[in-house]
Amino acid sequence: MNKMIAAVAALFLSSSVFAQTELPDTQVKDVNTGKKIAFNKTFTEGKVTLVNFWATWCVPCKKEIKNVTKKMPEWMKEAEFNYMTVSVDESRAEGLVRSYAKSQGWEFPYYIDANSDLKRSLNFQNVPFTLIVDKQGKVAYMHTGYEEGGEEEVWAKIKELSAK
Repeated sequence: MNKMIAAVAALFLSSSVFAQTELPDTQVKDVNTGKKIAFNKTFTEGKVTLVNFWATWCVPCKKEIKNVTKKMPEWMKEAEFNYMTVSVDESRAEGLVRSYAKSQGWEFPYYIDANSDLKRSLNFQNVPFTLIVDKQGKVAYMHTGYEEGGEEEVWAKIKELSAK
């Protein structure tokens, strides 16, 4: 009986995660410029975008971003896509976010969701959290957690969406 309840709960939770396809207009802060922008305005129409949500204290998050950025030059030869990160650190950690990004040589956009408004809008609890937005600006993939090599599943989804 418990297995059946767990299976029904898992089915409900997974379907509710994919039920949201529209991007929220929740404000995030561009860490480089200090300006706020609606999350749904950070995407380029006609281009697939990979978004990693992370925090400065999250070791798996940093590992995932490092592995993705290491493979991006190779991936970009096969599929054109955008990449960005969103930190869920508190506003007082914005300096840490900026210095970490600079120390890693990040050349892609990175934002901070200091009050967790976007996190609530997207309805996720934990980082690392991965989101892929399709060419039409709709959420096409969501995943929580990271294990070494997990970026390959993300890459497969990016290739599939880029080909459409």
